[in-house]
Amino acid sequence: MTQTSEASVVGRGTAELSAERTPEARRAPGGAARKPRDPHLDNAKFLAILLVAAAHGLAGMKDVRLGAVIWTFCYMFHMPVFLVISGYLSKRFSFTDERVIGLVGSTLAPYLIFQSGYALFAWAAGERKFQFDLLDPYYVTWFLLALFVWRLLTPMWRRLKYPLATAVLVCLLAYMGDMGNTLDIYRILGLLPFYVLGLRIGPEVLVFLRRPPVRIAGAVTLVAGFGVAYLTHDRMNNRWLFWNTSNADMGVDELTGTMMRIGLLLTATVLLMAFLAVTPSRRTWYTDLGTATLYGYLLHGFFTRFFAFQGWNKVSWIDSVPGVLLVVAVCFVLVTVLCTAPVRKVTRWAVEPDLRALFTRK
Repeated sequence: MTQTSEASVVGRGTAELSAERTPEARRAPGGAARKPRDPHLDNAKFLAILLVAAAHGLAGMKDVRLGAVIWTFCYMFHMPVFLVISGYLSKRFSFTDERVIGLVGSTLAPYLIFQSGYALFAWAAGERKFQFDLLDPYYVTWFLLALFVWRLLTPMWRRLKYPLATAVLVCLLAYMGDMGNTLDIYRILGLLPFYVLGLRIGPEVLVFLRRPPVRIAGAVTLVAGFGVAYLTHDRMNNRWLFWNTSNADMGVDELTGTMMRIGLLLTATVLLMAFLAVTPSRRTWYTDLGTATLYGYLLHGFFTRFFAFQGWNKVSWIDSVPGVLLVVAVCFVLVTVLCTAPVRKVTRWAVEPDLRALFTRK
């Protein structure tokens, strides 16, 4: 994401969601041209959303070794990539009227819309009785609530002397208590270090990652990470990778749980940096799609959940190595289409609702 630390404002005038914004945003209020977006981070977001979609598509196909390995590899770092980018783009967030209204419109409003939509969808698909729980995020909607909380706290993290160490401490302590599932609080606190890491890194880090030797090292690291996933996918409880369960619920003592969390934090950090290193820094055919990955993120879940509801992942010819590869390819194509301009035009009312009419003007 060299790009301003706060991404462009959409033509409607609302502040952008930290990691997401469409290519329509090209000018600042008053018509002044903004600094160009950095294609590096837009490319990274697009490639990361491919991993998210593939992992969700493979969620019910882990009986096939290849499916389990790909799923594990993706879950080791795919969301931390988005969180670091979100933090990086949130450095200048402040409590101005425009930005607060934009934050509500890009997080809380779509959360209510998609929380309702997924509840209706699950009911219509016969997964469960209709159940709308405002405080229990369903499937992918947790990210919107988490981002809302993280961005609200951004000014505090910017002013702390040791923000990253503090965030890691909060993360580790969170899993030592029983906080329940309300607001997916474990994820909000447990994944916080990645957002704060994004706040702390500067453009020089991205410049360093673009050096040819670092890119080569990044590629080697990702291959090694895939090898680790191959060796550990059936030796580790995959619930660790969801970041939503206390140490006690994982059946381990606090020391073991803390060491495991530290290992996960370090592994994800190394892999996400390697991922950013191998991501092209020039403009590509998918760069503009990378500005709209929130569309792909929120919309693809209806398809992957329907796939699971129908039990298609258990059909014998799909539940195989060729089937795994087919599902990955379909998920790649699907999420790509969902990030395109025609889809954005039709669904913008839900993903990026314009709330200005609900707020008074001074």
